[in-house]
Amino acid sequence: MAEKRQTTTYESILSDLSEGKFAPLYILMGEESYFIDKITDFIAQNALREEERDFNQTVCFGSDVSAAAVADMARRYPMMAERQVVIVKEAQNIKQWDQLEQYFEKPQPTTVLVIAYKNGTIDGRKKILTKAQNAGAVIFESKKLYERDLPVFMVDYLKRHQATIDHKSCQMIAEHIGSDLSRLTSELDKVCLSMPEGSRHITPEVVEEQIGVSKDFNGFEFRSAIANRDILKANRILKYFDSNPKSGGPFMLIPLLFNFFQNLMLAHYAPQKTDSGVAQFLDLRSAWGAKEYMTGLRNYSGMKTMQIIQKIRETDAKSKGLDNPNTPVGDLMKELVFFILH
Repeated sequence: MAEKRQTTTYESILSDLSEGKFAPLYILMGEESYFIDKITDFIAQNALREEERDFNQTVCFGSDVSAAAVADMARRYPMMAERQVVIVKEAQNIKQWDQLEQYFEKPQPTTVLVIAYKNGTIDGRKKILTKAQNAGAVIFESKKLYERDLPVFMVDYLKRHQATIDHKSCQMIAEHIGSDLSRLTSELDKVCLSMPEGSRHITPEVVEEQIGVSKDFNGFEFRSAIANRDILKANRILKYFDSNPKSGGPFMLIPLLFNFFQNLMLAHYAPQKTDSGVAQFLDLRSAWGAKEYMTGLRNYSGMKTMQIIQKIRETDAKSKGLDNPNTPVGDLMKELVFFILH
């Protein structure tokens, strides 16, 4: 059985680094490259003074070096500096880790070795991670964020930039950009730079102007219209998506509908039909996120919800050409929305 390792967070690592606390070894691994890159870049920019980097900072790639070569680089002593830094990017491409495993048992105290292992994790059943941790390594697994995590991520990110954002704006941005954190933070940075000195609050109007997402015609408003069974509003938004290719088209609304009604089906089985009870049952970040599901529970029975999910699956298949020779996606979506709302 793999030994359980103490959880290390992105925030705790950056906090220590900001205070000048550098460990001899960092193993950064996982599916989300954003956090790995941020930690790696912070170390590269702050572990050494600019004049020390020429002789004491080495950056290499896993496909270009062997484990033995990395270990040899890490065992060198710094030149006229307190420490040296060795960064191995794309470390998942390293073959035969035996030499590095030996180094991990006793890392050089004057070296900061960063192993950036992306698109996966080192097998936790191997002794390499236990040996590294016993020697004082910082081990961090960078996990992909779920869609429900994005609003919290945005709020925290903007707080560090002395800005705030409301829930609707978070949803508009998250639905437009998705979970690509590099692109997401780039858009948030752009919005922050555009804001006037005295105003640091991001509203739907700001999102519409700076990112190009309509504050009235977007996935957030469409889901709200469906939950409330607002026939006029839902069809107006559907028409907007159908006539504006830049919006992504009506096809992008299918996964949004499926996600909503799939969660609504689960909500029907929640022991407590309250905001907090449904939020906890659906593993939502806050009770606020359960409000639309509470509305949906009032407007859609369990049987109707089950029928809608089946209709969404059928529409999705037809939109991809299965048993549908020529019906446009826009017409398929109109039929689906009619079925949902009537």
